[in-house]
Amino acid sequence: MSHAAIPSRQGVEAEPDVRILETFELEQRMPHQNSAVPSDYEHRLARHFPQLGEALPQPKLSVELFPPRSGPATETFFSEVARLAAVAPDYFTVTSGAGGGAQVEATFDTVSELRSRFGLDVAPHITAAALARDEVAPLAERYAELGVTRIVALRGDSAEGVGKAYRPREDGYAYAADLVRGLAKAGKFEISVGCYPEVHPEAENAEADLRHLAAKVDAGASQLITQYCFDTDRILRFRDACHAAGIRAPIVPGVMPIHQFAQVKRFSSMCGASIPAWLADLFQGLEEQPELAKMVATTVATEQCRRLVAEGFDSLHLYALNRADLTLAVCRFLGRCNLHLVDPAMAAAA
Repeated sequence: MSHAAIPSRQGVEAEPDVRILETFELEQRMPHQNSAVPSDYEHRLARHFPQLGEALPQPKLSVELFPPRSGPATETFFSEVARLAAVAPDYFTVTSGAGGGAQVEATFDTVSELRSRFGLDVAPHITAAALARDEVAPLAERYAELGVTRIVALRGDSAEGVGKAYRPREDGYAYAADLVRGLAKAGKFEISVGCYPEVHPEAENAEADLRHLAAKVDAGASQLITQYCFDTDRILRFRDACHAAGIRAPIVPGVMPIHQFAQVKRFSSMCGASIPAWLADLFQGLEEQPELAKMVATTVATEQCRRLVAEGFDSLHLYALNRADLTLAVCRFLGRCNLHLVDPAMAAAA
C-alpha cells in the first residue's frame, strides 16, 4: 500500500446535512475537481450515483504494484503486469519499504525491469524513512537515467515496523515535506504525495493534518494520492476540506479492489483505514466462496470508481496488489475495453 496508517475513528461527529444537487447544478458547480470553490461555500455534499451504462468521462488511471519476491513469484508478477498493461494505465507505481538497503534496491530493480520489458511509465516510491539525506539525490538521478519522470514521495513507516512510533532519521529528511523539497530541487520529476481522507493517525486533528498536506504542496508536490477509503462520501468531504484550506493540487482517490476480505481487514487494522459495517456484511460468509467474493468485490470497486468519476475526479489510483483480475474488471467498467495485448515473450521472467 502506498501510504502510512489511518486508524478507524470511533465516535465520529454527526455529518452535516446533505443537500442533493440536481445534475445541471452539479455540472455548474463541479465540472472537474479543480474548479473554483463557490463563493457561498458551505458544508454540503454533491451526490451523483451513475447508472450502469451511463456515459462518463474516462479517467486517467495509475496502478500500484509492490516488488515481487524472487523465484516463482517473479514469473507470476510479470505475467500479471503484462495483463494489466493491456488496458494501458497512464502509469504504474512501485512501493518501497522503510528498511532501506535491499528494499530500496528491490524497488529500483523492479522499476528498471518494467521500463525495459514493457516500456511502461513507472513512478517509484521514495520514502524519507529509508534513506539518508545524501542518498536521495543519487537515487533520484539513477531513476532519471531510466527515463523516470514521476516519483511518489512519502515519509514512510517506522523502520521498527508498522504501528511503532516514527522517529526521523538523524541523517535523513525528517518528514515527507522535507523529502519533497529535496527532490523538487532536481526539477526533473512530477512529485506525488500521500493524503488521508480519514486523517493520518499521528495527526493531532484533521486541521493539523491539512496543514501538513499544505506544507507538502508548498514544498513542490503536484498531486495528492489518497489512502484507500471505502466511504466515498468521506472522500468528497475531504476534497471540500482541501478546497476550504486553499489546497488546489489535484486529488487522486486510491481505490482498493478487495481480493480477500480477511487480508484487507488485516491491512486496514495495520494502516488504520476503516471498514464500514455495510462492507463487512457484503463479504460475510464468503470465505469459502471465492468466485462470489470476486463478483462482490468487482461491484464494490466499480461503484466507487464510477461515482468518483461522476463527482468530478479525473484520475484514480488502483491498489492492484500484483493481481490483475479485479483491476481489469474495474477498468472495463470505466471504459477501458480495448486490450493492447503484450507479447507473451516480454512477460516471461528473466
